[in-house]
Amino acid sequence: MVNEQEKNSIKLEYEIIKDDFSRAGEASSNIKKVLRQLGIDSKAIKKIAIVTYEAEMNIVIHSEGGKITVLISPNAVEIVARDNGPGIKNIDKAMEEGYSTASNKVRELGFGAGMGLPNIKRYSDEFHIESKIGEFTILKMKIYIQEEV
Repeated sequence: MVNEQEKNSIKLEYEIIKDDFSRAGEASSNIKKVLRQLGIDSKAIKKIAIVTYEAEMNIVIHSEGGKITVLISPNAVEIVARDNGPGIKNIDKAMEEGYSTASNKVRELGFGAGMGLPNIKRYSDEFHIESKIGEFTILKMKIYIQEEV
């Protein structure tokens, strides 16, 4: 059964592969391209691009792989980034700017500065994080593209 919101929305899904730096950023780039084609406001696109890129990189760097799902509706863009573990031990610490568990190899590539989750929260109008050790981390973000009625 499809609800009214899903009927008037566009759904995009991207599989994100662990440690695949050659394709890292493709999903967020494709999402940005679709939003431009839909004529979405450039300020909203910038926020969505930052949020999806950071979420995508977190899945590539810190997880066993996962998926990003984007639901574009007339009023907002909802993004769900779900990975397949290993989960975050201390979410409060992970939300601190500059805190990172990235390996030296990842840092040598220029990633893992500890700004991913703080940037995702900063640029989201709504943000929720849930993590279960050994199983998953789920980020749910919402960015409004029009004023709520």
